[in-house]
Amino acid sequence: MVKLWRSAAFVLFATLWAPLAVAQSDPFSGGWRLEAEASSLQFQSIKNGSTIETSSFATMTGEIAPDGTAVLTILLDSVDTKVDLRNVRMRFLFFETFQFPEAKVSTRIDPGMVADLETVRRKTVDLPFSLSMHGVSRDLTAQISLTLIGADLVAVSTAEPIPLQVADFNLMGGLEKLEDAASVTIVPSTTVSFDLIFRRGEGAPAAVQTVAAEAKPASAALEPTGNFDLEACVGRFEILSRTGNIYFRPGSSRLDDASAPLLDSIYDIISRCPGLRIAVAGHTDSIGSAASNQSLSERRASSVVDYLAAKGLGQGRMIAVGYGEARPVADNGTDAGRSRNRRIEFSVAE
Repeated sequence: MVKLWRSAAFVLFATLWAPLAVAQSDPFSGGWRLEAEASSLQFQSIKNGSTIETSSFATMTGEIAPDGTAVLTILLDSVDTKVDLRNVRMRFLFFETFQFPEAKVSTRIDPGMVADLETVRRKTVDLPFSLSMHGVSRDLTAQISLTLIGADLVAVSTAEPIPLQVADFNLMGGLEKLEDAASVTIVPSTTVSFDLIFRRGEGAPAAVQTVAAEAKPASAALEPTGNFDLEACVGRFEILSRTGNIYFRPGSSRLDDASAPLLDSIYDIISRCPGLRIAVAGHTDSIGSAASNQSLSERRASSVVDYLAAKGLGQGRMIAVGYGEARPVADNGTDAGRSRNRRIEFSVAE
């Protein structure tokens, strides 16, 4: 009986120890996959000097490859502020997700950094990483806590919030649009924190596919499917009118190719606002004669209507109007003001 007990104990010990021994000698063996449903990533913003708001992202993918290369990809369209139209503002005005859909964190973990994790179970390390967002990549360092939960499960979290400057990622223009849309002032920096769970997965590939192609929606923070109600449509048209991402050649009504990402998103939204007739309004700055600006604004609005109609929206659902220089939203005496005045607006036609 004693021998049988000892044999059983030995088998149990060997079963539990074997994966840990592998983890100690080769910590990235088999690769590790992010457990997205058990993970979270948040960022904070400060408005009007003292109001702190915490937002998150619903959809992420990540892995640690067998060679220690780690990648975390965040779908920016999944930004969750807990308010629908605030989410839309973040997507279209701040992150400009129609052009920059993802943020990506990448690093290479030295096996020596985690060689003793099986023994100490939890440790804090300084980890250099690269953050790519909005067309900009920055090299940063974060203090990260690693916790070995089990042989095939590890928690990775921020020991201290990671500070980020809005200007470092070419997002100041988007921040100004947010401030203007919500009539608030926003501190041009943020702090990011996360709690991530990784599980060992045999045969995990060395490269993460794009989140947009693979990720499944994890929250209502993502744009819902199906048709919008009237309030959601009107709110979205007001936000789309503030993007400034519809471009024309100087003095021309010819759409620049750079307008396509936003216009394609606008097509999707209008197509999900059935029964509504949409007014597409052109506006100009005050350079040139009032008559020529009036004509230019009308032709530019017509170009947008033609683009959307070519994608499948019925001409009867849209009306093109032009206001020339008559309705400025900024000072025509400055370059920045004139740029804001040259715009296309969307609204429900009366």
